[in-house]
This record gives sequence, C-alpha cells and structure tokens, in this order.
Amino acid sequence: MTQTLAKSAQSVQSALDQKGLECTVLELPGSTRTAQDAANTIGCEVAQIVKSLIFKTKDTHKPVLILASGANRVKEKNIETVVNEKIVKADADFTREITGFAIGGIPPIGHKQHIDFIFIDQDLLNFDCVWAAAGTPNAVFKMNSSDLLAMTHGNVIKLN
Repeated sequence: MTQTLAKSAQSVQSALDQKGLECTVLELPGSTRTAQDAANTIGCEVAQIVKSLIFKTKDTHKPVLILASGANRVKEKNIETVVNEKIVKADADFTREITGFAIGGIPPIGHKQHIDFIFIDQDLLNFDCVWAAAGTPNAVFKMNSSDLLAMTHGNVIKLN
C-alpha cells in the first residue's frame, strides 16, 4: 500500500524525482520541526540533520539558504564575508514567499523561487547519509551527503 503524502511533501518528492535522486519522502508520526526532534524521531545523530535556514541580505533582501548540521549554529559573519553584505534571519512571510514552505519543514530543494546564495555546512559531508526536511514539520528524506552538494550546487563552508 502506497502512502499518500501531504501536498508540500509530495512537491519535495517530485523535486527529488526530477533530479534523478532515489530518495523517498517519509511522513513520520513524531515531529521533525527542530533538529533535535528530528534526530529523536528518526533515531540518528542530531549532527546528521540538515537544517535548512533562510536568511536574507540586510540591504538588498536577497535570500540566503544555509544548510547546516543540526549540531551547529550559524555564525552570520562567516556568510557575510562571502556575500559581501550583512545577513539577517528571514521572517516566516519572507521564508514562505521564497521557498513555498513554512519554517520547520523547509527542504534543501524544490523552492518556489531561485536562491542564488546557498551554503552547505562542511560538517554534513562527514556523514555518509543525512536527513532533511521535506515540506512539512513531520516529513523527511534520507540522502547521501554527497548528493546534497550535487542537488543544490551550494558552496561548502565552515560554519563553526
């Protein structure tokens, strides 16, 4: 029997399929809204959770996607050096406008608008596989960490 996914989760599954990735979106009974919730529900290390965080440049309001290990905090100064502008955490409205998803379910791909600035925490590449949000607060998918780079074309950066 095939599970019917929520509309947002299905859009992420479609984006994965279009990229040719053999990843399956799962909707879990427990919350995956925070990295710790996700790790507890999945049964993996918190560092294997991909946090998809949306920031924006302070003056030009360009979206910035940071794919961070669940164990790490983002040091904005590291990102500001690369984008040559201060960044601020995006609010819920900006996040939904850019990605099409609510905070707590933002996937690394399948966004509504193109995002020029994408950064990947180099610590995620230390794992064979990582888990990312898939459009809802309880939907996730597992992927090879090397696929994260291939699917997003992000810049690998040291966050800590």
